[in-house]
Amino acid sequence: MSPCDAHVSEIAGYLFDPWIVAPLILSLTLYGIGWIRLGFSSRRRAACYLSGWLMTAFALVTPFHELAERSFAFHMIEHEIIMAISAPLFVAARPYGVLLWALPGSVRIGFARMLHQQMPRAVWKFLCRPLNATLLQGAVIWLWHLPPLFDATVTSMPIHRWQHVSFLVSALLFWYALSPVYRAGQALACVFFTMLHTGILGALLALAPQVLYPMQTLHASDWGLTPLEDQQLAGMLMWVPAGTVYAGAALLYAARWIRGPRRPLSRPISPAGGDDAAL
Repeated sequence: MSPCDAHVSEIAGYLFDPWIVAPLILSLTLYGIGWIRLGFSSRRRAACYLSGWLMTAFALVTPFHELAERSFAFHMIEHEIIMAISAPLFVAARPYGVLLWALPGSVRIGFARMLHQQMPRAVWKFLCRPLNATLLQGAVIWLWHLPPLFDATVTSMPIHRWQHVSFLVSALLFWYALSPVYRAGQALACVFFTMLHTGILGALLALAPQVLYPMQTLHASDWGLTPLEDQQLAGMLMWVPAGTVYAGAALLYAARWIRGPRRPLSRPISPAGGDDAAL
């Protein structure tokens, strides 16, 4: 087990970090309560939410996470699961109203009113502009892949937690900002840009002539790889499979765009609203 797992208990091969497990359990519990209170609303959206939850749990609290601690390549897969699979599934679920309905009435109404105040609305509107969300996610990705910072996640659990949180939050904002039907053209451009810059980063890792992440590749020999080969494999995973996910999304947005302009959906800028949230 890597040094950063010193304060995390391990039971039957599963990693139980309370700072990860508690939010996962709470989010699933709240969604279940809200879904029941709303009369078992859209099963398709519930399936999307549960799928995103399961993928996140798989990446962070199963033995797969231990593999990611000991292999740069598996660590890269873990991040791609969070950002390119779990996040769009959560956005497709549109869980805002369901989660709000899990709260007591006074808390729910107070929270919704807070989100509709001028300052929170302005901040949310700024963050959810496609270009802003794309640049934010890009900055988060490139910042965390700076070698000193990335290696620090292997030896410091708090830093590692912040890495996962920032990856998930930035990805949620990214996919949410691209979700309205009338933004298909902008979404296509933003996904293409994301595919391009993550591909460049993956290529830099794959083609680097020397090891950039000595701590992250420390256990490469456990898998029959040299540290450089582990880094190259991680770069290839970011470059090709992850790029394929973004390419698939780009094709979907392109098809939506080609179908022609549509009237903007009547969709609030706050996650508290929408057809999910009958306050």
